[in-house]
Amino acid sequence: MFLNINSNKMFFFFILIFSTLISITSNSWFGCWIGLEINLLSFIPLINNSNNILSSEASLKYFLVQSIASINLLFCIIFKLILMKNFEMNNFLSIMINSSLLMKMGSAPFHFWFPNIIEGLSWFNNFILMTWQKISPIILLSYYFNKNFLIIIIIMNSIIGAVGGLNQTSLRKLMAFSSINNLGWMISSMLISENLWMFYFFLYSFMISIMCFLFYLLNMFFINQLFFLKINNMIKLSLLINFLSLGGLPPFIGFFPKWIVINYLLMNNFFFMTFLLIMMSLIMLFFYIRILYSSFMFNYLKLKWMKITIKNKNINTINFFSLISISGMILSTFFFI
Repeated sequence: MFLNINSNKMFFFFILIFSTLISITSNSWFGCWIGLEINLLSFIPLINNSNNILSSEASLKYFLVQSIASINLLFCIIFKLILMKNFEMNNFLSIMINSSLLMKMGSAPFHFWFPNIIEGLSWFNNFILMTWQKISPIILLSYYFNKNFLIIIIIMNSIIGAVGGLNQTSLRKLMAFSSINNLGWMISSMLISENLWMFYFFLYSFMISIMCFLFYLLNMFFINQLFFLKINNMIKLSLLINFLSLGGLPPFIGFFPKWIVINYLLMNNFFFMTFLLIMMSLIMLFFYIRILYSSFMFNYLKLKWMKITIKNKNINTINFFSLISISGMILSTFFFI
């Protein structure tokens, strides 16, 4: 099972969910901060594994980085209450609060911890870190943001996410930089509308869940495993469809939310930012296609000592999700009629 966690970790998993609800439903900044702290303390037992040195190191790094971001956020909240009538400081405090929240979600230029921590986690914990752990910070960011500062952050996310993934051989680091790039799209959709952000986040979470589930079933962590191991062609086809969908290629469902974001950005005259987001998405597609080309075209007969066997039930689930990914253009066509 993908959710292969014991009863103690299930308890912390439910606390993780409730802590996010505490943050986003609180009517004060202190309540939001408390929710974020509970979220931090509930996620560390989930990622910590005494049998794995990398996960123990990742949990320690995660605790240190999130603590620094939380302390910064708390001090900014206190200073905001003290200097409420000082309009000159409001702009500076908004940038500092935004920076703390961006560090919590692993956004560029505060992304230094994100790929390193993801490298030491299992695929299930990666899925949580790339999706659920972004909900609280980005919703809090939508309450109090500095627009000019966030435009710079969006551009940095798109560039660093695209360029950072070019030389990666680890699939987990590749997904981390993909998450940073998609975070640029998420923040730009958040600037337009909260409903648009929720829609983008839902489809992004759907695509990431398919990829993490596939890699979990295949027990894959590096690119060379895609052509070293003997994998069924149908599974390779599913990888092709879901990688291209994550990159935002038009016939697939990943293009649907990006299309809507592009339309709204052009309507609001963000021409340069839209151009940059599209160009960086093309770079993302380049290294996705490079991986797929390698897995389809390279043939190492002598090295295929291990055969991947997956149950029929899991194959049917993957094929069903891949069918949904293909139907993206049909859905988007009906949406704009």
